[in-house]
Amino acid sequence: MVLRLPRLIPKEEKFFDLLEASAKNLLEGAEALKDLVYNYTDVENKVKNIKEIESKGDNIIHETIERLNKTFITPIDREDIHILATELDDVLDAIEGISSRLLNFRIKKLTPECIRLVDIVYEAVRQIEKAISNLKHFNNLTQFCIEINRLENEADQISQEMVGQLLDQEPDWRVAIKWKEIYGRLETAADHCENIANAIETVVVKSV
Repeated sequence: MVLRLPRLIPKEEKFFDLLEASAKNLLEGAEALKDLVYNYTDVENKVKNIKEIESKGDNIIHETIERLNKTFITPIDREDIHILATELDDVLDAIEGISSRLLNFRIKKLTPECIRLVDIVYEAVRQIEKAISNLKHFNNLTQFCIEINRLENEADQISQEMVGQLLDQEPDWRVAIKWKEIYGRLETAADHCENIANAIETVVVKSV
């Protein structure tokens, strides 16, 4: 007689809860970054708060990876869980990196493009949080992914245009380097958001 292992060993559903917790924590980080750029005061304390959110995210991913290594049967492919968990962490790392650079580079005044890029990252993260919360039941995932991809394209265009302007028009090379680094981090955050959308789409395809 052939034993059917899935019936004997239930799938570990805790991963959905961990991914949701990670996505909600990421959204908290994105909200904190948005608050920082829209209310650009008390920067040091706001950056410290974002760092604390990032540390909480590290704890969630560590639990996820540890549980993944000990679990025999996962609700979706373990590779996809690993990609989603690490990419969620990467977005939050980028957000923390953006905030810390604003502080450490002693940026006194933000550009409209910087604020717009933060808006884009925030909106992409908001779509991610919705998608992850619907992942267990595969509800409307494609529409969230399409919007995330659109936002990433917009971020890419703005970032490239601004770097080009810096190289052509900024007379102070130190200022140019600082802003090039900040724009690059914002684009990186958007890129990781797109990676999450791609991973979710992969999960959807495998579920068909």
